[in-house]
This record gives sequence, C-alpha cells and structure tokens, in this order.
Amino acid sequence: MVSPAPNSETAMPHTIAFVHEEEGRFGISFPDFPGCVSGGGSLDEAVSRGAGTLASHVQAMAEFGDPMPRLRGRAELLADPEAAEAAADAVLVAVPVDLPGRAVRVNVSLDEHLLKRIDASARAAGQSRSAYLAAAAEEKIRHG
Repeated sequence: MVSPAPNSETAMPHTIAFVHEEEGRFGISFPDFPGCVSGGGSLDEAVSRGAGTLASHVQAMAEFGDPMPRLRGRAELLADPEAAEAAADAVLVAVPVDLPGRAVRVNVSLDEHLLKRIDASARAAGQSRSAYLAAAAEEKIRHG
C-alpha cells in the first residue's frame, strides 16, 4: 500500500515506511529516519502510532540541530540494497512527515490592540511573538 504523491506545494511531504507483521504484531520502521520505529496490534495501529513516533523523532532532531534527511521515493529507496533487504515481505506505506523549514521573515498587519494581547499572551507562555503566532497557526491548521 503506497499513498499517492503530494500534488501541490502546500501538501505535506511523505516518507516511506516499512511495516512487517510477525505473530499478529506489526512493526513499522522509517529507513530515511534510522532508529525511528514503532508498532501495534494491527496494520492501522502500527501506522498511526508510527506517524506519532515519527513526529516526535523529527521534533527531537530539530531541537538537537540534527540535519534532516533527504526523503527518498519508493524507487530510489528500493534501489538501495540495504533498504531493499529490509523491505522484503513488508508493506510499504507513505507516511506524512512535517519537516521543519527555514525561518522566513514576513510582514503582516494586525490591529494594534490584538497585537498587544498577542504579545502579552506570548510572554505569559514564555514564547516569542513569532513562536506564539506560528504555534497558533499550526493549531488552527490542524484543527480547523
């Protein structure tokens, strides 16, 4: 099972994961993210838990300043003998991955009173204005 490739610049990138089943348990690994593994009692659970583990793994990499890997597509991944061996008897799954990008300065206009409330709330949260607004935007995107 491989999800279709993203079809727009705003779509989240995907990484290929290998899911193996053994004695009714499912394990998931991410060859482009060595050491990032998870599992579950079903294929769906393994993929769901794997996506959460991947998000935490990427966040930890970003916090430690580790370089993010270049994501390989299915064909390129399977051309790697080590990955091809690991893919034997596996279900291949494309899992969305939110890779951090570089900070970009933007100019926005906000009501001055709203900006004061944003700054006060950011200070109370121990965040910069930029971090606060980015977190608020992420939350809105995730939950509508």
